[in-house]
Amino acid sequence: MASGYRGRFAPSPTGPLHAGSLVAALASWLDARAHGGAWLVRIEDVDTPRCVPGADRLILEQLAACGLVSDEPVCWQSTRGAHYQAALDRLIAQGDAYPCACSRKDIEAALHAAGRHRERHHAAVYPGTCRPERGGLQGKAARAWRLQVYPGEMHWQDRRLGAQQQDVAAEVGDFVLRRADGLWAYQLAVVVDDAAQGITHVVRGEDLADNTPRQILLQRALGLPTPSYLHTPLVRDASGDKLSKQNGAKALDLRDPLAALQTAAAVLGLPGAAGPLHEALARWTRAWPWREPITG
Repeated sequence: MASGYRGRFAPSPTGPLHAGSLVAALASWLDARAHGGAWLVRIEDVDTPRCVPGADRLILEQLAACGLVSDEPVCWQSTRGAHYQAALDRLIAQGDAYPCACSRKDIEAALHAAGRHRERHHAAVYPGTCRPERGGLQGKAARAWRLQVYPGEMHWQDRRLGAQQQDVAAEVGDFVLRRADGLWAYQLAVVVDDAAQGITHVVRGEDLADNTPRQILLQRALGLPTPSYLHTPLVRDASGDKLSKQNGAKALDLRDPLAALQTAAAVLGLPGAAGPLHEALARWTRAWPWREPITG
């Protein structure tokens, strides 16, 4: 590739791609091509109870039908547990991670006792019950591992959304790195894999923007580089909710891949394109609005 740009599309195999996920796939592919860079596909299958057998292969077939093919061998997160463990071990050795014995019920009870109430549709902010300075596990068995987060505004720049900020301690609290069921948390896995694959630019849906400050905190704690971030518009249903597998989004109809891509391109504000699939992709690459200088 002509530049140092390395991007990726990282779907979870919980079902086939739908219209919303195609927007993210197309956007990440176009951003890579517009910058003369490499585009990788990573299957994020660490949450094994939610994964559907065969969905990973179906997703790759759907992408290929749309002309979106990884420039390097596809990576499966389920094969990378040793790398996540090494990262967790480092955080523990540094004093940045600690074991937690709290169940969800325990967290809700602690928040209620403190007069703090969880906002609807938001995860409970962890109150720090098992922090080492509060006595740690106090004889209870560890259930999970958390990153210790300190108060203060985290600032970052999104290429589409502009200046962003979040106080992770106030809005999220110490977040999970390894879950009570032994599975790796998304935040740790994605940070480790982005660094291992040399990802320089992350392009993904706007719904994932609030994950960014947690990932930056982990990158800093592990001494890893922070990629450039661009969060794309979402496809919404008739009620205004994000289109997702959880709310019954239909699988892509790829009997006409160009038509599906045209719909995705329109969400990204790109012009219509007719003709062969490769010509449409080339036109959208030329029209891509979020170019930035790339140094090799």
